[in-house]
Amino acid sequence: MSLFLVIDILGTIAFAISGVLTALKKRMDLFGILIIAFVTAVGGGTLRDVLIDAPITWMRDLTFVYVISVTAVLAIIFRKKLNYFRRSLFLFDTIGIALYTIVGVEKGIAVDLPPVICVALGTMTACFGGVIRDILCNEIPIIFRKEIYATACIMGGIAYFLLQKTPLTSDAIVIISGSIVIIIRLLAVKFRISLPSVYSSEESTE
Repeated sequence: MSLFLVIDILGTIAFAISGVLTALKKRMDLFGILIIAFVTAVGGGTLRDVLIDAPITWMRDLTFVYVISVTAVLAIIFRKKLNYFRRSLFLFDTIGIALYTIVGVEKGIAVDLPPVICVALGTMTACFGGVIRDILCNEIPIIFRKEIYATACIMGGIAYFLLQKTPLTSDAIVIISGSIVIIIRLLAVKFRISLPSVYSSEESTE
């Protein structure tokens, strides 16, 4: 099994758990939970594959459907265990965007797209499953708020291409780039770093 496939599956698991936790918070029924888990896990990748005119991965390889289904069921069963992790939704969401950023970048490279488009694909792959999840759960998507989210993915994607110019192995580049996404996201939340707001203090309190 290639590292690329392992990363793709791990990202699917992380986002599926993220979707389950969000759906549970909204007190959805079993069907709703499974749907939210599914769209969170494959939403960004599906949009990416449509844009680059590639076969939609989960439709060709049912492994991902099985992984999402099993992950969702296990997350429901062990939801009380997951609650022991402080901010577990944030944790799995952060892991998911890191893994999916790399998957999206490598998909772009595979079809010979320019680096800037590859970074955009990586960001889209990482973020848009969460966007669909939040919209379906009647929440403002994180990516549309001033919180550092997509920016972390962009920095990880840029780091991927910069590291290509070093003697590092491809596996090391993948690990370091993904870690950069996670570190930036964690630091941004811990130290409350955010993008500048276009609203005045009066407007933001309305």
